Amino acid sequence: MKTIVLDAYCLNPNNDLSWDWLKEIGDYEIYDRTKPEELIARAADADALLINKAILDAHNISQLPKLKYIGVLATGYNVVDTQYAREKGIVVTNIPAYSTMSVAQMVFAHILNITQQVAHYAAENKEGKWTACEDFCYSDTPLTELCDKNIGIVGLGNTGMATARIALAMGMKVLALTSKHTLPEGISAVDKDTLFAQSDIVSLHCPLTEQTHHIVNQHVLKLMKPTSILINTGRGPLIDEQALATALQNKQIRAAGLDVLTTEPPQPNNPLIGLSNCYITPHIAWATAEARQRLMQIAANNLRAFKQGNPTNKVI
Repeated sequence: MKTIVLDAYCLNPNNDLSWDWLKEIGDYEIYDRTKPEELIARAADADALLINKAILDAHNISQLPKLKYIGVLATGYNVVDTQYAREKGIVVTNIPAYSTMSVAQMVFAHILNITQQVAHYAAENKEGKWTACEDFCYSDTPLTELCDKNIGIVGLGNTGMATARIALAMGMKVLALTSKHTLPEGISAVDKDTLFAQSDIVSLHCPLTEQTHHIVNQHVLKLMKPTSILINTGRGPLIDEQALATALQNKQIRAAGLDVLTTEPPQPNNPLIGLSNCYITPHIAWATAEARQRLMQIAANNLRAFKQGNPTNKVI
């Protein structure tokens, strides 16, 4: 069996993970990146493909007659035409729940950076502001205690629940937009408008669907408190970015912390880039060393299981 990895760099940018396990599967080739025009030629002999963002639509899959397996090196698998793959008898797998705690950690990295202004004060100190201060401490921004604040969590899957547990440990009150009927103590289910209106912080953890596309829009932003904070570590298109930019510019809400955007990497004219109250990280919530190692191990287990005739983590 021949396995080809089409975009390995995303998973292994520091070359700190090993692909040696592929040797036990059979022949293999590894490419850091594959341009769309290179895909067919590189994948032509593959029985199995491992991909992250490479597009395997019906047109591409139809030109790969040997292909039997697609392993997506991520949780989301929208890069694959799964219906067409099913028609062709191709197994598609993904990597569920590998980065739950890393993403929840990033949620609070953004929250704490905004409420405690960590990056701001570190930069101020480098410029000598504290050294020149007449008092023992230096402060030029409001600071916010999280205890007893409301955090609204949109979607109580793995990462949403992990975020809720951290919030509860910090003494916060958790509101949730969820379809779950039974909730742990301390978490209250509310409707969408109530969540956005009553929350001091809103964190997005729902999947991207037709129903959740632009779930953050002009309507809900107008409901939010002027002191509130929006966090998105889920999917970029959950937010209407122009509506959010307007809300931030008009001080309709206090700040936003985003790890994902609608277009990645962002276009230079993205309305959120450059706003002083919008803190953007480059889609790295998932990418701790521990989460990447976990992802690699699950990917290996998925491919081994497929070769043995008992595929795991199948999406089709």
